[in-house]
Amino acid sequence: MRIYKYLHDANLRIKERIYEHLIRGIRIQFTRFASEFSWHSHPPKADSLDSHRSRGQIMILACLLFLAAAAALSAAAAGPALRRAAVARAFEDSRQGLFAISSASEDSAYRKIKGVSVNDSETLNVGGVSATAVSSITSEGIEISSEGSGVNFKRTAILSLVNGDRISFHYGVQTGDGGIELQNSSSILGNVYSSGPVIGSGSNLIKGNVVSAGINGLVDSVHATGTVYAHTIRDSDIDGDAYFQSISGTTVDGNLYPGSSDQAAANLPISDSKIESWKTSATGGGTHSSPCPYEISSGTVAIGSRKINCNMNISGSAVVELNGPLWIAGALEMSNSSKMRVSGSLSNKSVAVIVDDNITLQNTASFEGAGGESYILLVSEKNGGDGIVAQNSVRGNLLLFAPRSDIGLQNSLQAKEASGYRIRLENSAKVIYQTGLASLLFTSGPSGGYSIGSWKETE
Repeated sequence: MRIYKYLHDANLRIKERIYEHLIRGIRIQFTRFASEFSWHSHPPKADSLDSHRSRGQIMILACLLFLAAAAALSAAAAGPALRRAAVARAFEDSRQGLFAISSASEDSAYRKIKGVSVNDSETLNVGGVSATAVSSITSEGIEISSEGSGVNFKRTAILSLVNGDRISFHYGVQTGDGGIELQNSSSILGNVYSSGPVIGSGSNLIKGNVVSAGINGLVDSVHATGTVYAHTIRDSDIDGDAYFQSISGTTVDGNLYPGSSDQAAANLPISDSKIESWKTSATGGGTHSSPCPYEISSGTVAIGSRKINCNMNISGSAVVELNGPLWIAGALEMSNSSKMRVSGSLSNKSVAVIVDDNITLQNTASFEGAGGESYILLVSEKNGGDGIVAQNSVRGNLLLFAPRSDIGLQNSLQAKEASGYRIRLENSAKVIYQTGLASLLFTSGPSGGYSIGSWKETE
């Protein structure tokens, strides 16, 4: 509307100036002709009357030509301004149309995600523009096509909802008040955020930034390639900058920022309510109650969304293929060369395995996703003590989460991300963060909901 008002005012100013010049020109011409052919100043002779009449006709004709030229000039000058004003009006209408189709599709998407009743075709009026959103089922979830049109525009867009939940892991390692302890040659390739201390054993590598939050924040005896934020920094090697209240025995290649404010503690990446929703989805696929414990030692076993009402042991060369979230109401142990993988039908989706008790991973147990952005998340809900212990040569597309207990990583283990109350890394254990973990899609099983997959304007 500002563009239209500006062009409208400019058009009025142009017209006013043209009319001023026109009137001034007419006055000058009439004054000139009046002076030249005035009967009072120069009474005509009888033999020159015809000549004066001819000159009068010429004066009238000149005035008419002048008026015609002025009108043409006015139209030529006003035309572009009027066209610009029309373009501005069309642009404003089209922009309102975009707001309308976005609102219509987002309203339907919100209702679908929250499980609120909504028709397959919904019409919404926004700012005088009517937009219709039509929902249809696809192999990946739901596609919502919205359209709005007016006299000068037509806008359409498609919003895709995919089955599952999006979870973001922004750090290689994140902990609660228990903090992080690195021993021997263990290392973290990724950023670290801890609500407790971050303590190494001399030269443990953290390839990224390090945050130890709060007034008790402490970073001690590590080599960080990025920037470090902590109330107290001791005996460390920092390639980037240092933000602190107290520092000693530390080499900083970047800038020093003494007196810096302490960083705030951050919530762990997965809420209790999300874990409960995965449990509900798992139960929706059925319950295994016998035999117990549930033992798999060979062959390939496909398990859909399921609740296991006891301990689960996977050993030997057994392969467990996951088709949905799994809830183990006991403990989980994997050993030997056993494998857990995501079903190929869940391309680029991740699967959560919720375990009420402790998780033990050892030997050469491995984990496979179904595509570059597919992982297996193991969650221990144990309160206190060791919730997860992973050791030896365990590796693969593995994420670990223990919100109320410790995670112990030992020997030559490799994981992609670990979050918990407290985390210990020993021997040559590594956490190697992957950038794709910032936005992972987890399958929710038969009773799961939807997440926004994509949005694009098509016209």
